[in-house]
Amino acid sequence: MANQKHLTAEQRSSIQDMLSRKLSFTEIGAALDKDPSTISKEIRSHLTFLKTGYRFVKFNACLHRSTYNKLHVCATCKPDRHYKKCSNCPACNSNCKDFVEVICPKLLKPPYVCNGCSGRHSDCTLEKRYYYADSAHKKYLETLSESRSGLSWSEEDIRHLDGIISPLVKQSQSPYHICINNKDSIMVSESTVYRLIESGILVARNIDLARKVRFRKRKKKKDLKVDKACRLERTYQDFTKYMEENPDTPVTELDSVEGVKGGKVLLTIHFVKAEMMLAFLRDYNDSQSVIDIFNKLYELLGHEVFISLFQLCLPDNGSEFSNPKAIEFNADGVRRTRIFYCDPSAPYQKGSAERNHEFIRMFIPKGVDFSSYSQEDISLMMDHINSYGRKSLGDKCPYEMFSFLYGEKVLNTLGCHRIPAKDVTLNRSVFRKEVQSQ
Repeated sequence: MANQKHLTAEQRSSIQDMLSRKLSFTEIGAALDKDPSTISKEIRSHLTFLKTGYRFVKFNACLHRSTYNKLHVCATCKPDRHYKKCSNCPACNSNCKDFVEVICPKLLKPPYVCNGCSGRHSDCTLEKRYYYADSAHKKYLETLSESRSGLSWSEEDIRHLDGIISPLVKQSQSPYHICINNKDSIMVSESTVYRLIESGILVARNIDLARKVRFRKRKKKKDLKVDKACRLERTYQDFTKYMEENPDTPVTELDSVEGVKGGKVLLTIHFVKAEMMLAFLRDYNDSQSVIDIFNKLYELLGHEVFISLFQLCLPDNGSEFSNPKAIEFNADGVRRTRIFYCDPSAPYQKGSAERNHEFIRMFIPKGVDFSSYSQEDISLMMDHINSYGRKSLGDKCPYEMFSFLYGEKVLNTLGCHRIPAKDVTLNRSVFRKEVQSQ
């Protein structure tokens, strides 16, 4: 009987070698003491897609690539282009209205890859699919790490636990007392209850624990994710692949801006094309607060407007974004956006939002607690930032660009107001002005 242990890097290298020698799944499985279905799943789960042609001929996956002789049918095509025929142009697949994608029929049956295909370098202009041992093992390790981190409960499970634990903590009951008297309802240990409270997942906080506040604060642990597999098929590599296939999709970058650790925090929503940013004040940097804001925006804007604004969202790996399905779908299970994640420690992958955060720090420097500010203060600050002209926008301000793309009505619905150019102020004195005018 074949063993059920995970494949090693050496075994994956053997799979790649045997695929190049055109061995079947049965033969590969026998050589590695694995079931053929295991080999099949391994290959299909770790495919590398390449859009390449062959020597002197560009990639083209159109059904009409061999018979299409029209010239300059794309709206962006110019008469002086280097390519004589549309079938030779690498841009036709994304621009031509007559494009019909075709997939090599050999990829629809075992071995599902181009490894070992004798014609892969001759005259094939279609999309290639390869199994590479190194990239397959790297993806496997990332998946393994994701599946073993964070919480194993859904948002519904967290709400169930919160509904039982938090009211009892507010009554000054200890986690130990709660666990022994509600073990059939919560089915978690005392230490788990402490971790949930420490991570900010529940409404109850450390300050609600009678004895916890007496002890010296321990080193803060890494934030726990609500969905431990949230990054699967939502990595930055998946994002770049999706954008290659859908190049006109507008991107919205999400991030959090902290004042002091454990205090109030901002959720920033940055519309890249318009360089416009919204900011929402939250009491805690948790997943539910982000979901609540998206649900409120969805209800405020309506389905059609919401999906036009939030076609694709790109946050970082913070635990506040670790329940993507609750953001991607509405209460009826209808998709309203897509979530992809930046790579860990790679803020440059959403550099547009990071640059815009510099404006926020001109109003509220790092280390300053947000507790003294209201949502009205934050909205006023963003009105000044979004009314500031940008060279990258042709000397227009983000407010004007957003209005051009989506309409003034949407801005009014969001509660955004344009500040006259002569009155734009990029420092904290705007908060004092607001106080003096009341």
